[in-house]
Amino acid sequence: MPLTASSLPEPAWLTAARAELGVCAAPPGECNTRITAYHAGTNVEGYDDKVSWCSSFVHWSLARAGLRGTGSALARSWLDWGVALAQPMPGCIAVLWREDPASWKGHVGFYLAHDDREVRLLGGNQLGAVREHTYPIDTVLAYRWPEGCPPPDA
Repeated sequence: MPLTASSLPEPAWLTAARAELGVCAAPPGECNTRITAYHAGTNVEGYDDKVSWCSSFVHWSLARAGLRGTGSALARSWLDWGVALAQPMPGCIAVLWREDPASWKGHVGFYLAHDDREVRLLGGNQLGAVREHTYPIDTVLAYRWPEGCPPPDA
């Protein structure tokens, strides 16, 4: 079954994230200062591109649309942010578990589409770059939407 997505207009933060496609971590001994900029406003501000940056990228993208994030570089910090969605919509934040559902480790990105087996996200630090990538759908912990920001179909 193909990945399905909505034809709703794209939220501004997703457009900002999409404009960063291709940004990637520098090789060892070097640093991509663009990724360092993603960390601004999080608890890892000033760190280089060698620390996990998926959450920092979500923060940066939301800030382009005038929205505040959690302030944390932990992916699972997004579980308590905004409002929960029963069904995902393009641009919502998908929070995933990593290694173990009960672990503190996770991943976060912007939902694009899904099928019965996979969810497609646009995010940072996906195989070391800003890119679209699929993950097992059963690793999704939550879909979140900015509080006070009406969804495109509202």
